[in-house]
Amino acid sequence: MSGAITPANERLSRPLDSIDIPHKKISKICCIGAGYVGGPTCAVIAYRSPDVTVTIVDLNQARIDAWNSDNLPIYEPGLEEVVKAVRGKNLFFTTDVDTSIREADLVFVSVNTPTKKSGVGAGYAADLGWVESATRHIAKVSTSDKIVVEKSTVPCRTAVSMRKILDSNGKPGCKFDILSNPEFLAEGTAIKDLLAPDRVLIGSLDTPAGRSAAASLADVYANWVPRERVITMNLWSSELSKLAANALLAQRISSINALSAICEATGADVDEVSYAVGLDSRIGPKFLKASVGFGGSCFQKDILNLVYLSESLHLPDVAEYWRQVVEMNESQKRRFTQRVISSLFNTLTGKRLAVLGFAFKKDTGDTRESAAITLIKYFRQEQAKIALYDPKVEASQIWYDLAEPGVVDDATAVKKQVTLCESAYEAAKGADAIIICTEWDEFKDTHLDYQKLYDVMNKPAFVFDGRLILNQKKLEKIGFKVECIGRSRLEETFE
Repeated sequence: MSGAITPANERLSRPLDSIDIPHKKISKICCIGAGYVGGPTCAVIAYRSPDVTVTIVDLNQARIDAWNSDNLPIYEPGLEEVVKAVRGKNLFFTTDVDTSIREADLVFVSVNTPTKKSGVGAGYAADLGWVESATRHIAKVSTSDKIVVEKSTVPCRTAVSMRKILDSNGKPGCKFDILSNPEFLAEGTAIKDLLAPDRVLIGSLDTPAGRSAAASLADVYANWVPRERVITMNLWSSELSKLAANALLAQRISSINALSAICEATGADVDEVSYAVGLDSRIGPKFLKASVGFGGSCFQKDILNLVYLSESLHLPDVAEYWRQVVEMNESQKRRFTQRVISSLFNTLTGKRLAVLGFAFKKDTGDTRESAAITLIKYFRQEQAKIALYDPKVEASQIWYDLAEPGVVDDATAVKKQVTLCESAYEAAKGADAIIICTEWDEFKDTHLDYQKLYDVMNKPAFVFDGRLILNQKKLEKIGFKVECIGRSRLEETFE
């Protein structure tokens, strides 16, 4: 198949294979960064592109060792099968960054871009230190032309900075083309998303060299992605599309969470409201599930990035609009905490709370921006004792998150109030309440014996469903006092 691509402003009228653009065939790919994006993405590229050698590099030896072991550093359904199918064949993990870059035709930059903690833009702007470091290293060690691809989520026009660094530090005769190829993965379904993506965006400069580079990358994806789903556009549109997508998705969650507060006050059921409005074809049902709050590595970070970008462009009203989406998310956590306190007779002092779930969502071990971290902080401030269980998150990660600088200053104090448990039953023993923080399937009442949990708890026994995964009527028949996001207590509805 040719390297045909369709510019964004023509893609609705021109068949995808109608433009023949001379381009280089990619045979070797290097991915800088073996994290949540680089690892799964490039594993699937190797899996679906047997003629392409893919090398994932990272300076963290322990992480690379884990990728080369039977215990991968990331939990993602289907990932282990993909990695084991191609590892050692055309997929490799190494700390030999220099060799991998030199030998590659195309280099993905897939490094962390956290929110800045200090300096100009602290709390909002993305810290591009790792992106700059990776770009400088590409320029330093390259001895031939490279296509450099932004895979990390970056602010709009980051490619300008990367271009300056590459042009200023590259060896004579080395030519670099920059592309934007943002990821749109949902943790827990990342492999499925990669194998059958809604779309693949490739942003390039509107020049012969830019279009040629885009065609080369498009050919790689064409090994398994239908051509009509490979969308090309200018660099800046591609960079901004990632931030825009996450902002709009988070906006929907914050909107339904705001409505959940009204539901609790009026007796409406937020699940029924979500279902009703989701039937409108203009709205649709996705991302209308109320919860204790969204988490993960992208939503909050990207919205804050958008806030900072808006302020930088002197658009204060736009900045405030997006800032409120994040504030609504934080408000939902505070409101949920207050509901726990008021239900437990306005005090949590000395009470045992069984917190089920620490990952920010099910089917992942990722805890970044997890609602559980914030809730446990609030519960600790109220002098509660927390019994915590999560089926996938490692104990070391939990202690790190709970004792992270800025979250809590005394790690010893955390361990006096928080106990890690091996099961939900152990966590519930002697507890005054169960708090559902992650929607793991094993926490549903179809999987977990809630009668058994009820029998070992203090009475009255409370359940606070922060993810709307439980059958409220069923649990109340057992004897539980059930509090759900976006619902009133059943017996109080007509009072």
